[in-house]
Amino acid sequence: MKFTCGPQSFIAGVSAGGATPVVLYSKSTPAGGVSAGGAAASSVRRMGLTPVPEAWDLVSLALSAVVADFTVRRDSSVDGWTREIDLEVAVSDLSRWAGLDDRIASMLGFLTTDRWSIGFAGAAGLPEAPKKSRLSAADSAVLLSGGLDSLIGVIDLHATGSSTFAVSHTVRGDQANQVRFAQKVAAVDHLQVNHNVSTPWTVSETSQRARSLLFLAFAVLAATTTQRYAEGDVVPVYMCENGFIAINPALTPGRVGSLSTRTAHPHYLGEFQAILDAIDVRVELRNPYTEKTKGQMIRDSADPRLLAQLAIESTSCGRYQRYGLQHCGRCLPCSVRRAAFLAADLADTTSYRYDDLSSHAGADLEDLRAIARARIQVKEQGLDRWIGNALNSPHIQNADALRAMLARGLGELGGLLDHYGVA
Repeated sequence: MKFTCGPQSFIAGVSAGGATPVVLYSKSTPAGGVSAGGAAASSVRRMGLTPVPEAWDLVSLALSAVVADFTVRRDSSVDGWTREIDLEVAVSDLSRWAGLDDRIASMLGFLTTDRWSIGFAGAAGLPEAPKKSRLSAADSAVLLSGGLDSLIGVIDLHATGSSTFAVSHTVRGDQANQVRFAQKVAAVDHLQVNHNVSTPWTVSETSQRARSLLFLAFAVLAATTTQRYAEGDVVPVYMCENGFIAINPALTPGRVGSLSTRTAHPHYLGEFQAILDAIDVRVELRNPYTEKTKGQMIRDSADPRLLAQLAIESTSCGRYQRYGLQHCGRCLPCSVRRAAFLAADLADTTSYRYDDLSSHAGADLEDLRAIARARIQVKEQGLDRWIGNALNSPHIQNADALRAMLARGLGELGGLLDHYGVA
């Protein structure tokens, strides 16, 4: 499926040629098309921020990818999963994006396991600037999702003296926590955004792996509004994720591909960094927890008192909305969370829909049984056979440390199974 994406002024001047028109930074949805990003652009303007043009172009690319990911159904593809997506994205400076088409397509393919074709068009206008502009005093930007890992990240940054610009992608059930967490760590600025994709279709694709691209793009955009960036410095953007979930090795052969998320995988972040460098955006992506399990992140907190106070309010569940804004207690993210609390010896008073895992069996424990099968495979065939090609990337220079971390992470999950007698 093909999409032509850009601001209203650009879309109005081109012939769709069979492509779906996507109007960016507008709340007005074109006939037979899609709109996205209008509310986010308004939020940036209301904060008095003026990002650099190339950061807006990056957000345009990310919004376009999210629109395609949101609207193209996997069950309509030839194999029922892999989609073919063609994006034409309008940018303000075409020369910066020259020659990056294939690299961006490869990065998106790694993220979503689809086949992407990327093209750019020039002379796109930028979102309206604020009447009075300012620069943020933050020295870094950090992704603040409302999850436990991002909470630990902002707490650690605050405890070590960093002044942060927190960036949140709003999701039902997390918005209030994002505000509370940002206030507790005295974030200099806090930007909450959503893609706000509006389509004429009632059914959308649910897998949506491209959202992390937009989350990171907005963090990069925030980093370019800082005084530090204006002075010519490189500004760090922190994506805080435990190493086990960042690598996210397939627990079983049936969980390969985009069934396992890759939003913080070192290969994806490395490809993203290469694109930032190519378009001359002075931002450095960092995940300080690549070599740590979630349990280690809790144990090593720079402010254990504050973490103990807020940790239970964080959200980890992959089915949180499905269960009425309650943790299910048995999906893989919930399992990693529960295992981490056990490993760190921190009381876990989270309200889980399925609290006592020993009282459930069969399909009810699908994810936990996948963990059990992974343990058996490691015992019988070795750790490397289970890891497979998860560490094969030119962007990974610490494979031995990551291998050891994955062993510890699986050990934490094994402790959860043993605690509840799940075999």
